[in-house]
Amino acid sequence: MTNHLILGAGPAGVIAAETLRQHAPWDAITVIGDEPEAPYSRMAIPYLLMGGIDERGTWLRKGATHFADLRITLRQGRVKAVEAAAKAVLLEDGERIAFDTLLIATGSRPARPPVPGIDSAGVHPCWTLADARSIMALAQPGARVLQMGAGFIGCIIMEALKQRGVQLSVVEMGDRMVPRMMGPTAGGMIRDWCEQQGVQVFTGTRVDAIEPGTPLQVRLSNGQTLSADLVISATGVKPAIGFLEGSGITCLQGVLTDEHLQTNVPGIYAAGDCAEAFDKVSGQTIVSAIQPNAAEQARVAALNMAGQRAELKGVTQINVLDTLGLISASFGHWEGVPGGERVELTDPAAGRHLSLQFRDDVLVGCNSVGWTEHVGVMRGLVEGQVRLGHWKDRLKADPTRLMEAYLASAQAQDGWHGAANAHRR
Repeated sequence: MTNHLILGAGPAGVIAAETLRQHAPWDAITVIGDEPEAPYSRMAIPYLLMGGIDERGTWLRKGATHFADLRITLRQGRVKAVEAAAKAVLLEDGERIAFDTLLIATGSRPARPPVPGIDSAGVHPCWTLADARSIMALAQPGARVLQMGAGFIGCIIMEALKQRGVQLSVVEMGDRMVPRMMGPTAGGMIRDWCEQQGVQVFTGTRVDAIEPGTPLQVRLSNGQTLSADLVISATGVKPAIGFLEGSGITCLQGVLTDEHLQTNVPGIYAAGDCAEAFDKVSGQTIVSAIQPNAAEQARVAALNMAGQRAELKGVTQINVLDTLGLISASFGHWEGVPGGERVELTDPAAGRHLSLQFRDDVLVGCNSVGWTEHVGVMRGLVEGQVRLGHWKDRLKADPTRLMEAYLASAQAQDGWHGAANAHRR
């Protein structure tokens, strides 16, 4: 009997465990998470803050006996080290757990900005259910809340805070909102929209210090000091892989994997936000911290752990964001590529912006704001690396003809008939 060990009880860990059970019915499967709660989705925390769900609503699997019924052992523990040669994991409480195959699916952890006073009472990240409980206690209607960071996660948290009726200020170091996902025009439009919804936004601004007290006094780099009942730190995340130091497992930004999600050590795999996998659009390895990629990586890793040969088709940077009702999207190389071409269309009055980036006759990236009808088509063109032929020039003349370009070009290529016909229907 093979002993499979999974580190991390988030979406990647859970999907991997379930996939293993399906394909290895008699093997032992253990999942180790470092939180006392049942496996849950961090992406559900904003909905918990909004009051749309209770804590049970964040659970990845709602049945109380789901994992027991599948003979998947759930354990709480914090990993101290992986002993790759000995095929064992050392926990912080001193216990050693042996494995035959290992999946590292420990996800991300919040980046901790080097700000004096960041450990003051009333300052919280928004990452765990414990964080959510602390935030809900302080984010009462009318409370003054300052959020550090206006990236993808920050904008989702902002939506939840606004619905709680707080007075919200957002401080972003970048020159625009969502700077790692949106270009200057798109990011500026999102900022303008947020201000219209009553959110005070400071871009190109840092938090220099937080002075403890009730209320907190937050000093900004622009010289202003704001009073806050709650400060939320949403300044980004990074792979939770510190415990792999000295393990012999190769890590760059994340745990480096091949097309089977296997690391440089046979029998040890990685998936999800901590994994660095191949991105077919850029031709490079990337950490893609979004749930659909985590789910597919987990599935492929588990199949290989079960002795089947499966390959990851690749990952693409995909982001679709709802910021206080304004939909924006970013795919692939939204900033463009060297020697590439681009076209932009902006309608400020309608709150719409579209930016397309090409390499030769292939769409390699795009940005959109307020343009919801073409999101699926943009993703299909970028991920599918569809050769547009003469449609590239037509799109440069009128970028709104994306659907026509997709149907005409994708149908002409093997393997894309089904996608094109599905869009037709």
